[in-house]
Amino acid sequence: MLKTTLRGTTALICLSLAMPAAAQDSPSFDDPGYLGTLVLTGGKRDLSFGTALPRTVVEAEEIEDRQASTVAQLIDSVPGVTLVNGTTPQGSGINIRGFGANTTYGSDQKIAVQVDGASVGSEELYRIGTQLFTDPLLYREVEVLRGTIGSFAYGSGIVGGVVKLETRNASDFTGGLPGFGGSQTFEYGSNGNAWVTSTNLAWMPADGAEFLLNYSLRDQGDLAAGDGTIIGNSAFRTPSYLAKGRFTFGQDNAHTLSFGHSRTVADDRDVPYDQFETTAGSFGRVDRVTDTRQTTLEYGYNPASDLIDLRATLSYADQSIDTTYIDGSSPFQMGAPVTVFCANPFFGVICADNRYETTKLTVSNRAVFTTGGIGHDMLAGVEFMRRVRLDAPSAPGGQDRRFAAFVVNEMAMGPVTLTPAIRYESSDLQSAVPLAGVPDSYASDALMGGVSLAYDFGNGLSVFGSAAYTEGLPIIDDLSASAVSQARLGMSEKSHTFEIGVEYTGMDVFAPGDNLTIRGNAYRTRLWDITSYTVSGSTATDLDKVESHGFELEASYGMASGVYVDLAGHVGNGTEFNPDGSTVVWRNSAADRIQMTLGKKWGDDFDLSWEVVHAADRRDALGDALPDSTIHNLRASWRPGQGWLDGSEVRLGIENLFDQDYVGHLSSSSRKAPGRTVKLSLTKSF
Repeated sequence: MLKTTLRGTTALICLSLAMPAAAQDSPSFDDPGYLGTLVLTGGKRDLSFGTALPRTVVEAEEIEDRQASTVAQLIDSVPGVTLVNGTTPQGSGINIRGFGANTTYGSDQKIAVQVDGASVGSEELYRIGTQLFTDPLLYREVEVLRGTIGSFAYGSGIVGGVVKLETRNASDFTGGLPGFGGSQTFEYGSNGNAWVTSTNLAWMPADGAEFLLNYSLRDQGDLAAGDGTIIGNSAFRTPSYLAKGRFTFGQDNAHTLSFGHSRTVADDRDVPYDQFETTAGSFGRVDRVTDTRQTTLEYGYNPASDLIDLRATLSYADQSIDTTYIDGSSPFQMGAPVTVFCANPFFGVICADNRYETTKLTVSNRAVFTTGGIGHDMLAGVEFMRRVRLDAPSAPGGQDRRFAAFVVNEMAMGPVTLTPAIRYESSDLQSAVPLAGVPDSYASDALMGGVSLAYDFGNGLSVFGSAAYTEGLPIIDDLSASAVSQARLGMSEKSHTFEIGVEYTGMDVFAPGDNLTIRGNAYRTRLWDITSYTVSGSTATDLDKVESHGFELEASYGMASGVYVDLAGHVGNGTEFNPDGSTVVWRNSAADRIQMTLGKKWGDDFDLSWEVVHAADRRDALGDALPDSTIHNLRASWRPGQGWLDGSEVRLGIENLFDQDYVGHLSSSSRKAPGRTVKLSLTKSF
């Protein structure tokens, strides 16, 4: 399959971030068949060629093929992405290029996560994961954008990257035609006696109207590691729901109105408070109910004009984490009444309820025009956001009101594409409680931006580079009267990233009918005026700066016979600088990792593959060295396509084939990775 389109650079990702797919019937700039990239299908993952952006897309086929338990587990195959602390939605975190989840919080505000445009999972809650509580089977696509250069239509302070999830549509099951459709999936996993059921019901009563309902339930017991020991605190049960509706109307279907709502609930009883660990430890045990909801309402107007492609997206994300401490389960309680223990300023975090709500309105327009022989593809927009958080021990409450304006202009000049991007953002923080002796509100703003340049030699070879600068404005977590917080509230955290790379794509490269896509890019990031990381062993002294660098490689090769090879890898390192001038290895650096998949497809009916993942230079959550690890995974999928089996799919996966005993990079040493796991899934479409 070959898709040829306009060449894209920064605008490619920025536009796709700002404008969710399926908003109109005519081609749109967020449709990969329109957007400016040459996409060659070799193996399981289609690789984009012709952009200056490190972008990886995991589509529905791969989502189902990987049989992942969490979104974090699904995307850890992307170069530079690390899954921190296991395969449960409660404890796992996403780290990109050394930023994101860390050993204390599930987020450091330097990666952003969107579900259908709603901002989720970015709170710094102590010893709680990324808060991305959702099920992979709700989604038709997960897009990972690494680094800063493509983030300016999304937010400020993005250093690691952006994870954008798009839920399924009714048209995915009806083929875009009026009528009924849907699917039913059952899955079983041998490790932890895990099982999943996922039901999709789709209805298009007429052209221009579609509705989708999904219910998914995932249940997993405690997993076993490669040495046979039980991995404590690895069981979970999460029901998820999704409802979507979309209407297209007006002359030439210029108007669209869509609605989406998803929800996932995790009801955990008698579990360790510390989601990163496997036992109760010092923090004791709790009953915890986590309720996550996202709602999006979007209006689109795309008349027969190159100058107007308008979107207005209103989103609301709400997550509550209700925690009930189990009396006597923490050794710190030392016989004190539970009311006294929970009232302690330090230990109160174990008993605290957390809730945060984010309401966001984004209005943007895309215009395509020409001036003086230069083609412009320009996105301009404004964004209003209000985040409210409940006050709790170690998690200050308050509200953060933000306004942002951004412009991204892709300018095509023959083989050269130049894309400048700029974003202005202002923030007003207001504490939920009075702060002793200091103001209760703080205002700040910043101007940030970047530029990318790509040159196409016209023979399948392209070179590219980019430079980006961003600022992370003060956040609700810094609302405190302490000297450390006051210093952080008085400045923004700054970073710049430079990237350079080369890519090649071609057909009939080594044999008739084959295709090859390969891309390599090097990056270097510097973070200073740091407000989110302290010197090792200190809670009051921030680092002076952090520098990181690395090289990412993605490649896909496919032959006419159906044989294919996929490759993804990352090598890199980083340094953290203390105020006294001393340096140590950056504690959150991604591991050196290479992943290769060798497989063969027999048409669309059968796919058999062998995946090898080797990781080196690994460390646990405390920074202690871990040995290299090599994991083997086997996968097979079969679509019978005949008789009563037409529309059915059978998938078999064997993960950690040789039952290796190991700990994942940046994970707690007690939380080992799962041992051998056999997964079988059956799907029937109707």
